[in-house]
Amino acid sequence: MFFGFLGYSGPLAYIILAAVAFLLFGNRLPSVMRSLGRSVVEFKKGVAGIEDELDEAVRTADEKAKTKPSDTTEV
Repeated sequence: MFFGFLGYSGPLAYIILAAVAFLLFGNRLPSVMRSLGRSVVEFKKGVAGIEDELDEAVRTADEKAKTKPSDTTEV
């Protein structure tokens, strides 16, 4: 739990967290949450891009392994 180290648990912890956020950010809270949401979306896009690059690298390595002639020659 978020406030587990302070001995709080359950919905009370989230109410306290929301109250502190409201006191700190006040009327800027909607813009802060919007920025946070955009950050999460950009992070997910970046992770998806990395996954796509890894998949492409594995796919090309597999294709190269399949098309590469075997080096086994009979003596």
